[in-house]
Amino acid sequence: MKGDHMRLQVEQLSFSYDDDPILENIRLHVGNGEFVGILGPNGSGKSTVLKNLYRALKPNAGLLLLDGEDLLRMNNKKAATKLGVVGQEQAVPFDFKVADIVAMGRSPHKGLFDGDTQEDKVIVQAALQQTGLADKSRRSYSNLSGGEKQRVLLARVLAQQTEFLIMDEPTNHLDIYYQLQMFDLIKSLKITVLSAIHDLNLAALYCDRLYVLRDGRLYTTGTPEDVLTPEMIRDVYGVHADVTLHPVTGKLSITYVPDSLQN
Repeated sequence: MKGDHMRLQVEQLSFSYDDDPILENIRLHVGNGEFVGILGPNGSGKSTVLKNLYRALKPNAGLLLLDGEDLLRMNNKKAATKLGVVGQEQAVPFDFKVADIVAMGRSPHKGLFDGDTQEDKVIVQAALQQTGLADKSRRSYSNLSGGEKQRVLLARVLAQQTEFLIMDEPTNHLDIYYQLQMFDLIKSLKITVLSAIHDLNLAALYCDRLYVLRDGRLYTTGTPEDVLTPEMIRDVYGVHADVTLHPVTGKLSITYVPDSLQN
């Protein structure tokens, strides 16, 4: 475990829509400076776990502690200085320019009527630069591609300067170049990250530890080497896979083997 304390602790998290149980008894923890991934097929509950953590949904039961404090009781402003979120379908109000949306990331750090300081402007400019958006700062958000919009939302969270980032499949609109660039960038910030990840090879490349969900329950947890086995992939995803250690990256590499190509 990197660092000397636990940033996030989740015990016995359960959640239902009406009377339909979606999550049952989820336990997870994220240590300081860790990059932790949540895996599982569509409908397994990955997004629902994250929405309970960033308070878009309210759990039926469970203990959620962020830096030892009850996350559900924390006021919004304090939560926003500690926790940044890149969700899947975040609404952006009206038709703002890219730079204005990124500047919203500064709001948890100021009073209601405070204007932008020079420091705010420098932080916003750096976030635009880091996400490759400096030349699009005056563009209107609605005219951007899906991948560019995703990068704007990341830049807004970078401007927020929190030390804990929750991400819900943050790269699924991005082409490969930006997927790798985004994860490299996040890794280089040395912040604490909990991310739902769709792509098992990206999880193998970037995560320190993984949690795998199946049908709203925790199926297994451990390092990528522990977790990303052909047995797990067959059991959870219903797919045959060949898993090897890649000679260049030193990380696991997963190749899916369709039924039509099996001997």
